[in-house]
Amino acid sequence: MQTGDITYTKCRLFAFVAFTITCACEQGASNDASRIGVVGGEPEQGALVIEMADCGACHTIPGIDRANGTVGPPLTFWSKRSYIAGSVPNLPHNLVEWLIDPHGVEPGTAMPDVGLTRQQARDVAAYLYTLE
Repeated sequence: MQTGDITYTKCRLFAFVAFTITCACEQGASNDASRIGVVGGEPEQGALVIEMADCGACHTIPGIDRANGTVGPPLTFWSKRSYIAGSVPNLPHNLVEWLIDPHGVEPGTAMPDVGLTRQQARDVAAYLYTLE
């Protein structure tokens, strides 16, 4: 084996690894709503649950009547966010757990437990992931 062959092989290997890592990082960093699905969640039902639970008293939520609260953060562009409550990765299963038991996920949070069932939380999460 010649020195030139080893260098060429190492360069090709390095390029392949760099390309693979770049693709993986881009895939993981994107919260594209078209790829995010909440198993068993119905966005239309989620909108109704959001209205029933009066989430708009604290949050601004696009598409929900009278949801213009300023106590909690606005939920605009939810599908583009990286974190829930500033530290929990914004993934469907994390959001469902957060909606069911916010204090269990993030002790000391100002987010109240509004008594959502698991199905209601799935529906709300499905709705929030439609917000681009």
